Amino acid sequence: MQLVFATNNLNKLKEVQAILPPHIKLLSLADIACVEDIPETQNTIEGNAIQKAEYLKKYYGYDCFADDTGLEVESLNGEPGVFSARYAGPQRNAEDNTNKLLTELKDRSNRNAQFKTVIALHLNGKLHTFTGICKGEITIQKQGKGGFGYDPVFKAEGYDKTFAEITLEEKNQIGHRGKAVAQLVDFLTTKNASE
Repeated sequence: MQLVFATNNLNKLKEVQAILPPHIKLLSLADIACVEDIPETQNTIEGNAIQKAEYLKKYYGYDCFADDTGLEVESLNGEPGVFSARYAGPQRNAEDNTNKLLTELKDRSNRNAQFKTVIALHLNGKLHTFTGICKGEITIQKQGKGGFGYDPVFKAEGYDKTFAEITLEEKNQIGHRGKAVAQLVDFLTTKNASE
């Protein structure tokens, strides 16, 4: 079985391929000569993941999956949410986004938040979605040098370190993307995928 993963991030590709059973071969966007920007114009995280998977299926014909992730902050009515990558503007700068978030939360006592990843899988003419959520809170200031995006200000429930202070292995075990990928892998390794 061949599946296209809607990413050009080779590290992400290797990570997922290592978890999948050997009979499933993952292809990247580069492998199928998809060089255009895949549209992400929906107003929900689920919508963007589905839109990307449907675009690949429609224009390239491959069974595929796509993911989208956002940070949802309770006291900001779920913002930045679907706009997490461009919260501080179209430049998509993680430092700017994090600084804006800390400014927005400056006078708020409720710092509850969750990371959410949705994976949309287009397989055998059917669409399936898998959602991973990691609840936690936003710290007062940045902590740690690892990770990316909002990792230096997100502390998962039950942890006293931010995502930027824990190992990648720990993050994959408790994190949103790891949970969504685990559901995808479970689906692909059971009889569901062949139905």
